[in-house]
Amino acid sequence: MLIRSVPFLFVLLWSTGFIGARYALPWIEPFNLLFIRMLITLVVFLLLILVLRARWPSPREAGHQMVVGLLIHAIYLGGVFVAIKLALPAGVTALVVGLQPLLTALLARIGLGQTLRWQQWLGLLAGLVGVSLVLGSGLLGQTFEVHPAALLAVIISLFSISVGTLYQKRFGGQTDLLTGSFYQYLSTALCMALLAYGFETREVIWHSDLVLALLWLVFGLSVSAILLLMLMIRLGEVSRVASYFYLVPPLTAIEAWWLFDEQLNGLALLGILVTVTGVYLALKQPRSSSQAGVEK
Repeated sequence: MLIRSVPFLFVLLWSTGFIGARYALPWIEPFNLLFIRMLITLVVFLLLILVLRARWPSPREAGHQMVVGLLIHAIYLGGVFVAIKLALPAGVTALVVGLQPLLTALLARIGLGQTLRWQQWLGLLAGLVGVSLVLGSGLLGQTFEVHPAALLAVIISLFSISVGTLYQKRFGGQTDLLTGSFYQYLSTALCMALLAYGFETREVIWHSDLVLALLWLVFGLSVSAILLLMLMIRLGEVSRVASYFYLVPPLTAIEAWWLFDEQLNGLALLGILVTVTGVYLALKQPRSSSQAGVEK
């Protein structure tokens, strides 16, 4: 039961990342926020490693984990923040990143030899349609211009987290989750330091919203959610793991409705229903021949 609850707990935690960012960003620049977040996360992981006496990886394993950190954390988060900073609507950004389950499934088929049944492909496509309905409902009536650099940034984010998931599955299976994550955040912190000191003023207003959001982003996302994600990748097929990401935009829409009074219309509710159905199809296990024989 504990293992089965991991994906749903992960989705709940991961979906709050957008909410935490919304509370924090009025008081701090994005790259500096990510840099400070990574520094605090490194301290937390170091304490956990020392207390639990986790095994440190070999230099080769550590190098693989630093690559995973650059892909799943630094480039993905950095690209999303750059896209939003260049005035690409958050809904459009999330819609493009919402292609990740399909892209991951395709890359897994090519790179890892994983195959999908037609029901799983149908579920992935249904999930994409559902996410599009949820996000598209919030864009109706809006007019905006898409900056080419913003679109390029979010596409890079999409490929980065998809490739990073596959890379972790292939090269990170034997690495301790705690020490592996430490090296992931180490490479991310170095990357964000370069971006913050190279392109931002690093001015911070230490408002209570920022402090609380930062604490949640560290302990709820960087520690809890990422450890759950690494565990899911280790235990399951990456295409199945990626399909859970379809549940994030609908859940985020519900949270935004509750916290910020953002509207949920009928189209959004229909999208949530389609998304949940798609995830069910993508994760449904085939009946074994023995079970089929008994039922007959």
